[in-house]
Amino acid sequence: MITARPSGPLLLGVRHHGPGSARAVRAALDAARPQTVLIEGPPEGDALLPLAADEQMRPPVALLAHAVDDPGRAAFWPLAAFSPEWVAIRWALAHGVPVRFIDLPAAHSLAMAEDGERERRPGQDDQPGPGQDDEPSPGQEAEPRSGQEAAPRPVPVDPIRVLAETAGYDDPERWWEDVVEHRVPGLPGAAVTDPLAAFAALGEAMTALREVYGDGGHPRDAVREAYMRIQLRAARKEFGGAFAVVCGAWHVPALEARTTQTADRALLKGLPKVKAELTWVPWTHQRLARHSGYGAGIDSPGWYEHLFASPDRPVERWMTKVAGLLRDEDRFVSSAHVIEAVRLADTLAAMRGRPLAGLGETTDAVRAVMCEGSDVPLALVRDRLVVGVTLGEVPDTAPAVPLQRDLSRQQRTLRLKPEAAERELELDLRKDTDAARSRLLHRLRLLGIGWGEPAAGRGSTGTFRESWRLHWEPELYVRVAEAGVWGTTVLSAATARAESDALAATALAEVTALAERCLLAGLTEALPVVMRVLADRAALDADVGHLADALPALARTLRYGDVRATDTAALGEVAAGLAERICVGLPPACTGLDADGAAALRRQVDGVHTAIGLLAGAVPADADGLRARWRSVLHRLTARDTVAGVIRGRAARLLLDDGDLAHDEAARLMGLALSPGTPPADAAAWIEGFVGGAAGGGMLLVHDERLLALVDSWLTGVPVGTFTDVLPLLRRTFSAYEPGVRRTLGELVRRGPAAGTDPGSGAVPGRESTAPGFGPVLDAERADAVVPVLRLLLGLDAATRAAATSEHHEERLGATG
Repeated sequence: MITARPSGPLLLGVRHHGPGSARAVRAALDAARPQTVLIEGPPEGDALLPLAADEQMRPPVALLAHAVDDPGRAAFWPLAAFSPEWVAIRWALAHGVPVRFIDLPAAHSLAMAEDGERERRPGQDDQPGPGQDDEPSPGQEAEPRSGQEAAPRPVPVDPIRVLAETAGYDDPERWWEDVVEHRVPGLPGAAVTDPLAAFAALGEAMTALREVYGDGGHPRDAVREAYMRIQLRAARKEFGGAFAVVCGAWHVPALEARTTQTADRALLKGLPKVKAELTWVPWTHQRLARHSGYGAGIDSPGWYEHLFASPDRPVERWMTKVAGLLRDEDRFVSSAHVIEAVRLADTLAAMRGRPLAGLGETTDAVRAVMCEGSDVPLALVRDRLVVGVTLGEVPDTAPAVPLQRDLSRQQRTLRLKPEAAERELELDLRKDTDAARSRLLHRLRLLGIGWGEPAAGRGSTGTFRESWRLHWEPELYVRVAEAGVWGTTVLSAATARAESDALAATALAEVTALAERCLLAGLTEALPVVMRVLADRAALDADVGHLADALPALARTLRYGDVRATDTAALGEVAAGLAERICVGLPPACTGLDADGAAALRRQVDGVHTAIGLLAGAVPADADGLRARWRSVLHRLTARDTVAGVIRGRAARLLLDDGDLAHDEAARLMGLALSPGTPPADAAAWIEGFVGGAAGGGMLLVHDERLLALVDSWLTGVPVGTFTDVLPLLRRTFSAYEPGVRRTLGELVRRGPAAGTDPGSGAVPGRESTAPGFGPVLDAERADAVVPVLRLLLGLDAATRAAATSEHHEERLGATG
C-alpha cells in the first residue's frame, strides 16, 4: 500500500516470496527513489546486508539467528530471488541507499519462543506473509507443549484465504495469481499498468480485514508492530518522509495507525531477551514450499522463480523447461508436444476465465500432452521444476561458527559439495580421498549432523567399500552450531563427543557400538577412553544377552584394522574375552524362555555366530580353539530338550551350513523334533529356527527331500485342533521364501515321495519325485558342455595360451643359445 501523503513514507505491503510483489516493489522503488529502505526483519542482521551484493551470494538464502548459549534455539528468515525483501535489499545496495531491518530483534523473538509466547522449532522461518502464512491455517490449532493442557486461543486467520473465498475462489493460490501475479507491470496480458495500484488495493483489503479480525489470532504481532512503529518514527526524524518500508501487507494498517511513542514502548517493556548471533546460510526451494512444513507461504517456488525470471512468454518458456527435463529422463517429447501443450494451457485459461495460464493450466496441459495422462512423470516435473532442487550459496566472508568454517574447508578439499537433491556416493577406502570422505561423514554422524546416511552398496560388500546417501538440509547449519560446543574443528568436536558419550553410556552394547563408530571415524585419540570404559563395562556385565548384543559390533570393528590402518589389538582382546564368556553362559540362558525371549535370543545367536567367524580371522592366535568351543556350544543346544525349539533348530542349521553337522544327523534331529510326542507349537518353532529367516532355507528343502518329506509328514499329521495354533509360525517361516522356491516346494509336495522311500530311513529318494529340471543321475556329457564357457569366463584358456607361448619362447632361446 502507498499512502496518499506526499511527505509520508512509502509503505509497500507485500506477500513474502511473491514474484508479483517483487516486481511491483522494484517498479515502486524506481519511481519513488527513496533515501532509505526499511525492511521487515531482525535488526541484528543489518551488518550482514552488504553481503547480499557479493557475487558469491546466490539465493535462496536465509538469515539464521540462534541463541549463543543454546544454539538449538534458532529461527530462519528465508529469502528467494523473487522475494520482495530480497529485491528491495538488492535495489538499495545497487543505488547506494541505506537499508535496514525494522522487525522485533531476534534476541527478543527467540526468548519469547522459549518463554511460551510461541513454540518454535529449529528451521521454522520467522517471516509471515500477508496472510501470516507461517501460522496454522484456519481450522488448525497450535499443539500445546508437552505436559501442558491446551489453552484456548483464537484460530489464526489466513487473510489470503479469506479474500479468495470472498471473491468466490476455492484455491487461495489461484486467486493470488489472478489478482497479483498476472496483473503486474511488464507481464504480457497484464491488465494493470500502474505499479502502485496493486499495493493500494491490497492495503485497503488488509485494512478491512483487520477491522473485522483484529490481530487475526496472532497476539505477538502487537509487539512486533509496536517495535516497527518506533523504527519508523526514528527514520522520519533522520530522513523526513523520504523512505520506503517493505513489510507484510498484514502489518500495513498497524504501521499507519496513530499511536504514541509511550504506548508502543509500554508494549515492549519487560520483554525476555537472549544473546543472539546471525549469519547467512544457504536455503532450498523445498524449504520454501509450504508442504515441507516451513510455512513460507508458497506451494511452488520453482514456478514462482520462473515467473519472476521470465516476464515475457512465461508459458512457452516453462513448457520448454518441462520438455527438456522429460527428454533427460529418456521420454519422447518433441517440439510439437511443446506447441500443443502451450495451446492447451492457453485454451484452459480462457475457458476458466483466467487472465493468463497459471500453474494449474500448465500442469493439466503437461499431463495430457507430454505425460500421456500419467501422474508418474508429472511427479518428477513437480519435484524438479514446480518445487525445484535449488540450493543457494553464501560467500566465504559470511560469519560462521569455527566448526562450520572447518567443515566448509573440508567440503572444498574433499570435493563434497552440499546439494539439496539426494544423491548416492560410492567410496573406495583404498583411495586416500575416499577414505578421508568416509571419516568426515562418520564424524558428522557422531556429532548428530546427518548429512550422510550409510546405504546398501550396489558393488562389493567388503570392508574396502562404502555407500552413502547424501542430502543437505538448511537446518543442518543449526546442528553444526549446536555441535560447536564440543570443539572448533570436526575432528576435535567428534573426539570430545565420543569421550563424553562413552563415559555417559549405561549399556555395554552402547560402548561397543561407539567403539565401532570411533574406528570408522578415525578418532584415535578417543579410542583409549572408549576402550577403558568398554573393559570396565564388560567386566561388570554378567548378562549373556548384553554380551551377545555387544560382541557383533566389536567383531565388525576388528575388520577395519587393515583397511583403515588402525591398531585393533586391544579390541581383539576384549572381544575374545566376551566370546569366551558367551560360550560359558549361553546354554543355561537358553532355557525357560517364552516365545518373545526365544526369538530375541535366536537373533543374538545368529549375531554371535557371525561375530565368532570374524574373530577367528582377526585373532588368529586362538582361532581354532574359539571355533571349536563355539561348535561345542551349538551341539549342546541342539541336544537339550529344555532349550526353546527355535534356538535348537537354529543351532542345528548353523552347524549344517558350516559343515559341522552331517545331513543324516540333521535329518535325525529333525525327526526327533517332529516326532508325535513333541507339542506341535514346539515342532513348528524348531522348523522356523532351522529353515526360516535365513538365506537358502527354502533351497535346503528343495535339494534335500529327506528333510522336506519329514516336514510334509509332520505337517499332515498335526491334529485339526492345534493346526491353527502353529499356522502363524509356519506362515512366517515359508512366506519369507522367494516365489520360485515356494513354487518348487509346492511341486515337490504335489508329486509326493518316491515309491518305497521311507522319510526316516535316510535313503536317497528316486528322482521321479523331483521337480522339472532334475535328472536321476549326473549327466557327464551335459556337464562337460559348460566347461569351455567356464574356462573362458575364468580366463583359464588365456592363461594356458600365455604359458604355452612363454614355454615356446624359452625353447627358442635355448636353441639359439
